[in-house]
Amino acid sequence: MERGSDRTADVVPATLEHEMRLINEAIALVASGRTRRTVVAGLRLGDQLLPSAQRVADEAGVRLVPLWHADEHGVDIAVEQNPA
Repeated sequence: MERGSDRTADVVPATLEHEMRLINEAIALVASGRTRRTVVAGLRLGDQLLPSAQRVADEAGVRLVPLWHADEHGVDIAVEQNPA
């Protein structure tokens, strides 16, 4: 069986890396004060990234708010400034 037909082993790590980069950029944007809130939407593996993203957000002094989809298959992530 050829591995070319099942690229899951290649796609999942690349997707995780890409989505974590998007979350890190959103955290940096809010932490810089350039915006009070932003949402990273359309994440395919966001639920798996929440623990790591929460650590980064805590270090940056911002808060993460998971926005669970109604069908419970996926999550968008809001990044917000902490209330004063």
